[in-house]
Amino acid sequence: MKRPRFPLPTHPLTKFFAPAVESVTTSLSDASVTSYRGTVRLFLTYLGAQYPEVHSLEQLRRDPHILGWLALLRAHRPPFATITYANYVIYLRRLLEELAWTQHLPDLTHLLGRDDVPRKAHHLPRPLTPEQDALIQQELLRRDDLLSNALLLLRHTGMRISESVDLSFDCLRLVGPGQWAIHVPLGKLKTERLVPVDSVVCQLVERIQSLRPPTAPKSGLLLLPRLRGRRQMVRNLRATLREVIASLGIPVRIVPHQFRHTYGTEMLRAGVSFAAVIKLLGHKSPHMTLEYLEITQQDLQREFHLALSHPRHMIPTRTIPPGPTPRADLSTLIDSLITAQHILEIYRRNVIDPSARRLLDRLANRIVKILTQTKKLKAS
Repeated sequence: MKRPRFPLPTHPLTKFFAPAVESVTTSLSDASVTSYRGTVRLFLTYLGAQYPEVHSLEQLRRDPHILGWLALLRAHRPPFATITYANYVIYLRRLLEELAWTQHLPDLTHLLGRDDVPRKAHHLPRPLTPEQDALIQQELLRRDDLLSNALLLLRHTGMRISESVDLSFDCLRLVGPGQWAIHVPLGKLKTERLVPVDSVVCQLVERIQSLRPPTAPKSGLLLLPRLRGRRQMVRNLRATLREVIASLGIPVRIVPHQFRHTYGTEMLRAGVSFAAVIKLLGHKSPHMTLEYLEITQQDLQREFHLALSHPRHMIPTRTIPPGPTPRADLSTLIDSLITAQHILEIYRRNVIDPSARRLLDRLANRIVKILTQTKKLKAS
């Protein structure tokens, strides 16, 4: 059943915008329908208050009508978040494009442009610190109720909170001998996925199943029962985490979505490839994933020294094939010098002592000079 929609204001242009909303949101979710209607309500309320003489679409002008509305959005108190401001502009722009097509008014498409949409703020990764992560998990385990275990499930699977409330009762799937995955249903990006899980997550799911209240619906089973609706379940999860944070005395604001940042960063540090992390988080673009992964100097040092222990850019080791003793000629000498140069470089890269590394650098330079002179001798 669709949620009730807020009524649009009484305005001469409502008869045009209401059908446009229905057309644009035909295949969209109820939340999107509500957002489009909210945009229309805000825009028409503004027009009615500031420009009551506007009674037709032909009267709409970028200056002053659209620019005035944009100024109203920017002046809102408390200020709109960038994404909220951008969505209002995008929704109105899409509706004007629809009206330009249906009402044969091409000038409407020029009232709002791409430059009017503010750029999305660059979000930095927000994983929990190891101390925060340990304290929160310990408190959730101590509480051991339905919502606490649901939050632990979020932490150990990287799911969005909206995905967790849609999990089916039988979300655990056996994908191989001793291998389990949790089926994450269609979510924010209209995709579904199987997230590999260990025995800890399997126990969490079983614990949540056992904690379902007796009054939970028996048909269309969901893992988290919605006794008062989907939205209320999301609110309850957020409220539970706030209570946990307050009880622990953590002074910063922490939201469930940070579990997702923590999970992604944890997977990357455990050696999971970047491409696999994208799949685990259910992203469509690597740019989205980069906003979730915290790369510290410690991570860079670890990866750098790992690369030094397996240098890829070095030439393959030259081996002397079995057979008779190598001939004592310039070609054999050059091959031997090249091999020594390669072995010395690999050894030097694994030496930590700075003084020893400097000595090896000097030896490497001498080999380069000897090799150069030997090649000249051969050429002559």
